[in-house]
Amino acid sequence: MPFVRPYMRSDGTPVRGHSRWAPGARREMTVFAVFGLAVLGFGHTSAAEGTGGVSPTPSVTYPIRFDDVPHNAPPVAVPRPTVSYPIRFDTPAPRKAAPTPSVSYPIDLAALGGGR
Repeated sequence: MPFVRPYMRSDGTPVRGHSRWAPGARREMTVFAVFGLAVLGFGHTSAAEGTGGVSPTPSVTYPIRFDDVPHNAPPVAVPRPTVSYPIRFDTPAPRKAAPTPSVSYPIDLAALGGGR
């Protein structure tokens, strides 16, 4: 919103300083305000409304114990492997050693007798 400083019109009428909306800004601000109010109106719910007016409170005691399991029950069996024969996995073939270069660098072409 630009601010217009006080000025005198051509017919001599004094004009006080004021702020003026840019063209189209009033409509855009109205659309934005209506959208914001709609979001606040439709999207604002509390947790207490879904639980019948009482807000949920966590009530957890550790260690967690289940009521339907007797305390003197035997421990759960640990799974054991059911295969009685050894499983052999393919081993990769040994790699051949990389060949060592027989050329020493830099190559001296004059020593080769090429005559370039």
